[in-house]
Amino acid sequence: MAFELPELPYAYDALEPYMSRETLEFHHDKHHKTYVETANKLIQGTGLEDRSLEDVVTASYKNADLKKLFNNTAQHWNHSAFWLSLTPSKSSGVPGALERQIQADLGGIDKFKKDFVAEGLSQFGSGWVWLVFDGGKLSIAKTGNAENPPALGKTSLITCDVWEHAYYIDYRNGREKFLNAFVDHLINWEYVAENFEKASSHRAAA
Repeated sequence: MAFELPELPYAYDALEPYMSRETLEFHHDKHHKTYVETANKLIQGTGLEDRSLEDVVTASYKNADLKKLFNNTAQHWNHSAFWLSLTPSKSSGVPGALERQIQADLGGIDKFKKDFVAEGLSQFGSGWVWLVFDGGKLSIAKTGNAENPPALGKTSLITCDVWEHAYYIDYRNGREKFLNAFVDHLINWEYVAENFEKASSHRAAA
């Protein structure tokens, strides 16, 4: 089963002025595509060819001999989640159950935004910042390079890419401006709520 580059769920210019067509064309069509193509080459002969992407990520993370495979499959997983974390539509607000959980665990929406930006800024070098659900609670986390919540046994609800290629065309070295644009204008709260509902239901059934 070959990995495939997912289509963007919106037009290339749909996220402007916060994320340009040029950024999406380079980021999706070149960076993400390269991870997919490389992963398809590296997985051959590993015995993981018929496993799901998330299964390959978790299996390769635990095996030092598959480090390159992990880096590329994890980056494929991360970018696929990142595109879904973005929306061109203005949010009608954070759905009630999710908002209550954010209030209880993170001190409210405004504090979540402030802390999410701070966590992204504190990631030295390349990496990701996440809203995760673990042990029945929400938290904000950062990871370096390709590392992600599935590899660490946690559930991602949303992510923002803080590798420089994610924002350098539009913001140059202004990672903080990019992160503020993400939390204020680009978060797909419906996607977050859907992931939260799935994670909560799974926990309740466990």
